[in-house]
Parts: sequence; structure tokens; C-alpha cells
Amino acid sequence: MMSSNGSSATAIDVRLFLCGDVMTGRGVDQILPHPSAPQLYESHMHSAVGYVRLAERASGAVQRGHGFVYPWGDALALLDEWEPAARIVNLETAVTTSERAQPGKGIHYRMHPANIGCLTGAGIDCAMLANNHVLDWGREGLIETMSALRDAQVRWAGAGHDAGEAAAPATLDLPTGGRLLVFALAASSSGVPPEWSATATRCGVNFIDAVSTSSAERVAQAIGLQRRHGDLVVVSIHWGGNWGFAIPQEHRDFARVLIESGAVDLVYGHSSHHVLGIEVIRGKLVLYGCGDFINDYEGIVGYESFGPNLALMYFPVLRAPSGELADLALVPLRRRRLRLEHADGGDVAWLARTLQREGERLGTGVHTDANGVIRLAWAARASCASR
Repeated sequence: MMSSNGSSATAIDVRLFLCGDVMTGRGVDQILPHPSAPQLYESHMHSAVGYVRLAERASGAVQRGHGFVYPWGDALALLDEWEPAARIVNLETAVTTSERAQPGKGIHYRMHPANIGCLTGAGIDCAMLANNHVLDWGREGLIETMSALRDAQVRWAGAGHDAGEAAAPATLDLPTGGRLLVFALAASSSGVPPEWSATATRCGVNFIDAVSTSSAERVAQAIGLQRRHGDLVVVSIHWGGNWGFAIPQEHRDFARVLIESGAVDLVYGHSSHHVLGIEVIRGKLVLYGCGDFINDYEGIVGYESFGPNLALMYFPVLRAPSGELADLALVPLRRRRLRLEHADGGDVAWLARTLQREGERLGTGVHTDANGVIRLAWAARASCASR
């Protein structure tokens, strides 16, 4: 936290931590202190241990029974160093002992509730549950997930025991004295079935069938009724496919309506397994796809052109109370032996080139500082700096 321009002005800058999908189930769960039963119902893999072996083939031996925070690796010290006011992740796994795998679904992610230290050990404040894996083990698994998070004092958004709770924001106190409201949506385009939608009498996710300007208007109106002066508002949305850099026009239109409504300060998109281009709309940050952060995909081949083993830590600084973007630092990491490590120079350069290429069509660019941190550049910031 710092005052804008280093003065005692009323505007205060608030740094957040965001990242892509955090999938601590399946192979990751197997190396934690309390692994779930390893049985899987996938066509090509019948044991979660198989994903550990894939990673070992790619990078070397992975020791079992690690401490809870092992998958976070070098990211832990970086979180302490950057001191974000809130640590927010998309938790793309159920936290459950349920054995009722969702019928008709090819992949099921779960982490044993006794491994919840994987989240609390990293100081996670808020977990997004509006995604296409939180009900992999049925509604019983979702209820247990919410119970595990509540007991661990980790707030969540995007799912609930009914539609009202699923649509409600996670609320965190800010050092400004205001609130951070985090809403979460799950779009059908990311593979979320309509029947996962929460209703008045059924638990589920905060589901939107179509990403459109009309659905964005409804979301913005609902948020506007809850926002108070001094609040900052983040909208998390799980949308789109896993691979490909193209950003659908409807995603851009949806984000623009949210931002231009004045109800939303930051759009936090995810689902793609790799980073996507970044846009700044009227001074507000739009992340269309943050890529994966923690997963067990190491050793799976065929997508090398997307940098599938690379990850970014997103540290946006929002100016309160306006919510305008003051800075965005991107810290590159690599997944190796199911653990996050500092990226090397070649990885940093690849990520910077990719973000520059994909950002150009969105009006943004990047530069890399002497510490290997990638910084976002956008027109409004450049014009202010030139004065």
C-alpha cells in the first residue's frame, strides 16, 4: 500500500495478487501429506499417481509426502516480498472425499480436505469457485468444498448453497478502510454444464449461459446495487476454451460493458491453459486469460507452442477509490516437478514476446525490468508519464 505520487493525497494505491487456475487435485494431491484415493475415471489414465509419473519422466523424481506448500515453491517468497493486500485465486478443484464422480464428465479433480493447508499455507484470502471442475464430485463434493474453505477461513465467491449465495461477492477489508468485493461467474463456454447452476433450492455455481452485452448489463446492474463509495470491485469469470490466443469479440464486449458501467474496476478472466493478451479499458484492467498456475499437466506433450509449463503472478495496483490501474507487474515462473520455480531468462523473454504480440491488438505492450519482472504499458499511462 502506498499513497499516490508518494504524497498524502486521498487516493491510495492497493496491490492485489491474482493468478490463473490453481488445480491442487489429482497428481498434486497425491504428493501432499493426505492424498485422496488415486482412482480416476479417465479414458487414458486410471490412477492420479500416473500424473506424478508423467512429471517425473519430464523433470526428475518428485518426492511424495511433501509439506502442504510444496506446489507453491518460489511463489511463496514472492508473495511475501510483494505484500499484496489480498491474495485471490481460481480454485479449479473440488475439496472433498466424495466418491461420486460426476457422470458423463471425462476428468474429475479433487483435493483431500485434510490438504487444505495447501491454500492456507500460501495465505490465500479468497478462492473463486465458479468454474468447470468444482462440481466434478457432485453437489456433495461442492458442499464439502465450501465447508472446508469456511473452516479454514478462506472466503469464496461464485458458488453457494443457493443462487443468492452463489451470486454474492466475497468481501475483504482493504487498508483504505473500504471493501474489496469479488464476484465470480462461470460461463458455459468454459465447459460448465447448465445443470450446475445454483437455484433457489439447489447448490451450484453462479452460471451465465451466454457471454453477451445484455448479460453484462444484468451483472453490472446487480453489482451496482451492492457497491458503496470506497469499494473496489473485481469480477472473476471462467470463460472460453483451453487453447488458442484469439479473444472472442463477445468477451471484449462483455468486459467493456462491465467497465463502462462504472460498477467494476477489474475483470479477472481465466480458463485458457496459457496467458492471453491484456487490455486496459478507460483506465481499468481486463485480464482475458491468466493461464494455469498450479496443475499436474507437466509431461503432457503437444502444446509446446503455448508455453504450457509457464505461469505468471499478476500484481495489479489499483488506485482507490477510483479503481484505475496504476501499475501491473507480472512475475514469470515455471512449473517443474509439480512445483513453481523462478523462470529463466529464455522463459521470461518468451512470455514478454507473447504478451507484447497479443497485447498490441488490444492497445497494450510490455517491457521487462532489470529484475526480470514484466511490466504492462498502455497508452493512458504513457501519456501521463510524458507530462
